[in-house]
Amino acid sequence: MITEDKAELKSGKVLIDFYADWCGPCKVSKPRIENLGNTNEEVKVYFCNVDEDGEMASAFGVRSIPTLVYLEEGEVKNRSVGVLSDQQLTDLINPN
Repeated sequence: MITEDKAELKSGKVLIDFYADWCGPCKVSKPRIENLGNTNEEVKVYFCNVDEDGEMASAFGVRSIPTLVYLEEGEVKNRSVGVLSDQQLTDLINPN
């Protein structure tokens, strides 16, 4: 499920994609992450444009993009920087 509501980030399983429109690697990653959001009903996907919401990026300590942050019930469980394969993306949201 893809969400645009920040309030939904505090509950359930959430994957936040920190990106920028000008970022080449972000453009490569986005279709994979959108697919995850459209096919996995357990994980909500939220896209955060760092140029438009630098405050949120700063709050999560984002220093490079693309950065993915995986949350469960509002708590950071996993994070990754760079382009991920499909398997790495699956591993990111299954940290156990």
